[in-house]
Amino acid sequence: MSVCHLLVDQDGSGSACLIDTGLYGEVPLLRRRLRRLGLGPASLEAILLTHGHLDHTGNLWAVRRWSGAKVLAHPREELHIRGTYPYQGPSRWCGRLEALGRGVLRYRAAPVDAWFAEGDLLPYWGGLRVVHLPGHTEGHCGFYSQAHDLLFSGDLFASYFFNLHLPPPILNSAPHLMAGSLRRVREMAPGRIVPNHYDFPDGRLHRRRFDRLHDRVARREARVEAAARLRDARR
Repeated sequence: MSVCHLLVDQDGSGSACLIDTGLYGEVPLLRRRLRRLGLGPASLEAILLTHGHLDHTGNLWAVRRWSGAKVLAHPREELHIRGTYPYQGPSRWCGRLEALGRGVLRYRAAPVDAWFAEGDLLPYWGGLRVVHLPGHTEGHCGFYSQAHDLLFSGDLFASYFFNLHLPPPILNSAPHLMAGSLRRVREMAPGRIVPNHYDFPDGRLHRRRFDRLHDRVARREARVEAAARLRDARR
């Protein structure tokens, strides 16, 4: 299950932003949640995309049209958002699944109003720093809130009590970059991590799980490297 995150400023301004838009059916939920908070569509100032996969952009056109919110994304995600990304290798299955989903859902691509880059400080929710975390896609990004010491990590990993894992290989269009992104987050050491696929809304729990996953992947990489060195020594 994919999750979109509604972030409302606590300064009394009533301003809000949305991280991703989900796949299908989230728009009525978003409208009800804003009404309960005493907010209207104009309160939603921006939609920030972690990446352009269909389960994150499925409602993008509808939310943008309803609210007038600006859409912000990394430029390497433009073809994903348009539905024209040229998938290669195992990730071609991702392209086939998305093509099927776009047809079933009658997907309409929304224009992106502004592009962001690594390190940009976006003026939402007290300041969200763009953290480029490629691997799942080339332009995949997270958003870090220094005020809350919290990283929205997108699809860097999925965090469930029964299955803590990286995205499946068929969904990753830049898998050679995944390990570097994992190291990047480990070095950042945010107090809380909130991924897009999870079971419980507990950022500290997901941070602990991430550390376990990072260590597991690092041990696996070390074994692979040791085996490669041993093969080279025997030649």
